[in-house]
Amino acid sequence: MKIIILDRDGVINFDSPDYIKSINEWHPIPGSIEAVRLLTQAGFSVYIATNQAGIGRGIYSLTDLGAIHQKMLKVIESAGGKISAIYFCPHHPDDNCPCRKPGIGLLIQIAEHSDNSLIDQPFVGDSLKDIQAAKEMGCQPILVKTGNGAKTLQQLKGPIDVYDDLLSYTRSII
Repeated sequence: MKIIILDRDGVINFDSPDYIKSINEWHPIPGSIEAVRLLTQAGFSVYIATNQAGIGRGIYSLTDLGAIHQKMLKVIESAGGKISAIYFCPHHPDDNCPCRKPGIGLLIQIAEHSDNSLIDQPFVGDSLKDIQAAKEMGCQPILVKTGNGAKTLQQLKGPIDVYDDLLSYTRSII
């Protein structure tokens, strides 16, 4: 089974230092929806692993997050793509939750859901936390320069695959 894991904010949609709090603030990065469609058509099961600390901080609610995800899924599905599942950590960073990236709790949930170890499966992210979680789980870390990716690239030590965006990575593997 071909699996790919995507971070949400900064990979699929534009990120904001003030959080994506409503459906009106959710805007896809150009090419990201096409990338999910291409991945789906190529036989990948596409999973999302995303930290959503705005919930733990009281900035937005689980209901708000659900509405954002419904909008995202509708946009992706109307383009011919499919998301197998979305896993998120709603906790405050100070909670030290094991599901919050760079912890691997979300990835363990994906592994259990997909019945796959995730070893060498691609995990596309834009943050150091994404890359750290991918490495810890044995995934293939992929950095995109969208979102915080350009800044993250300056913080990285050692070789890593880097792409301009999700679409350029997708085109390289299909």
